Amino acid sequence: MGRSKMQRRMALRRKLQILRTLTNSKSVKKRAIILDVFLYIYELKLRVEAIKREYRYLVNHIQDVKVEKLGTGIFTVRVTCKKSEVIMGSILEAFEEMKVNVIQSRVTCKHFFGMEAIVEASADTDETMVNEAVLKAVQSDHWKI
Repeated sequence: MGRSKMQRRMALRRKLQILRTLTNSKSVKKRAIILDVFLYIYELKLRVEAIKREYRYLVNHIQDVKVEKLGTGIFTVRVTCKKSEVIMGSILEAFEEMKVNVIQSRVTCKHFFGMEAIVEASADTDETMVNEAVLKAVQSDHWKI
């Protein structure tokens, strides 16, 4: 047997051993190892699809509003929900109706809508009032879509 043929055979054995290790295959025959690899790839594909479905579900059903009092009439508002084109406008309208001023805010809209804002309201406004108004804006926005 020629040297290059022997090198190819050794390389093939190394590759098969790597495949056996990656797939936890107990097979020793080349055909059985390759079949185990195909099954392993198929299982990975199914797992990826399940993760994608779960991710889409979470992105479409996530909804969280948290309001925290920082001082008299000053609140931190955190909103996480499904991304839409009009969500920011709905939240700002709710603030306007309550006569709440936005002092500072950060917004993200990559996979979902996220907002963190520091707002100022009248002294008689409490966390529950702000929370309910923002939650109502978020929920009514989702019905528009």
